[in-house]
Amino acid sequence: MSSSSSSAPSAIFHRNLRQTPHHAVSSSGINITLSTAQTIIDASTAILGHTQPSVISAISTQMSSISYVFSGAGFTSTSAEDLANLVINDNPGFAKAMFVCSGSEAMEVALKLARQYHSERGDMKRTRFVSRKQSYHGNILGALGNVSFVDACYTYRGKTEGEHDAAYLQRLKRGVEEEFECVGTEVVMFIAETVSSASLACATALPGYFKAVRAICDKYGALLILDEVMCGMGKLEKCMLRNRRVFLGRIAKVLGGGFAPIAGVLMNQKVVDALFAGTGVLQHGQTYQAHPAACAATAENVVTQGALLASLLKSAILPLSIVGDVCGRGLLWGVELIRDKAEKQPFERELNVAHRVAKRAMELGLAVLLPPSAGGDGFVGF
Repeated sequence: MSSSSSSAPSAIFHRNLRQTPHHAVSSSGINITLSTAQTIIDASTAILGHTQPSVISAISTQMSSISYVFSGAGFTSTSAEDLANLVINDNPGFAKAMFVCSGSEAMEVALKLARQYHSERGDMKRTRFVSRKQSYHGNILGALGNVSFVDACYTYRGKTEGEHDAAYLQRLKRGVEEEFECVGTEVVMFIAETVSSASLACATALPGYFKAVRAICDKYGALLILDEVMCGMGKLEKCMLRNRRVFLGRIAKVLGGGFAPIAGVLMNQKVVDALFAGTGVLQHGQTYQAHPAACAATAENVVTQGALLASLLKSAILPLSIVGDVCGRGLLWGVELIRDKAEKQPFERELNVAHRVAKRAMELGLAVLLPPSAGGDGFVGF
């Protein structure tokens, strides 16, 4: 197959039909080289660094021994079993793991698994899901339907003037409890990102927030699912799933570092026991589930520079007049751009300020991740 010319019309249905993607021809470490010979620092996806010899070797070795087995036919592989052991051992409280090809697929698994958990226990009335405003849990219709929303823990905009953290936390807790009271005993699960990512500029929760949510879920018999597709597996200083009495957890992104499409769902023993005591079968499956080569490509513990990144962002970026907030953890950080710093007024969406900043950064040799639908209130600003 001949290589595609960067100047020829593309046959790919790209994400943006009005923009021509940057044509990458090679990469190494944190750098991507374009067809124009420009070198770009990849701050959007290079979690492990590009073309890491150890990862490439692991994939090649796996492909040379066994390239693919279909889990639906009753097969497993050493790389899949080893990865499951690694992930479960690193996340106390979970008992089993399931690997698929993307975070969206993992969301589909989590939704079905949570629903089946209640069904296996004879509780068929639970069909509703509770999430948080301005959250993102994948590109599937299941993540959009039959869901009600509560306020996110977003201190920059959520706290009123003079309100202390403890009072704000209690207000958020009341909001979650009121939603559960409204929906009643139909709630399947509550799902939240431990650190908001694609739609809320890496907002972090206050201490005690998830403990409070956990208590409400216990009270109403709902499952708590934490989504760490964007922020987990080493991108933070530590895995936020640990020791939180979570029933299900979603992981992706850093799990494969871009070397292979892989994501996972972690489940605790209570969920596993419910299915085992019932039908014994998960009513779901994926063609490339637990793909041997993808499982072989995974890595762990990639964060070493989180504190330095935080310091540089807060000292060099936060003081800028158009920056309202810089927040995040580890190597996952977001910057909120605003028109008025005192009033926290966002730019009008039609100004495309974030797009313009990202475009200029690319011209200067830095690629940053620009969420497609982020905004100060979910609608206005970027």
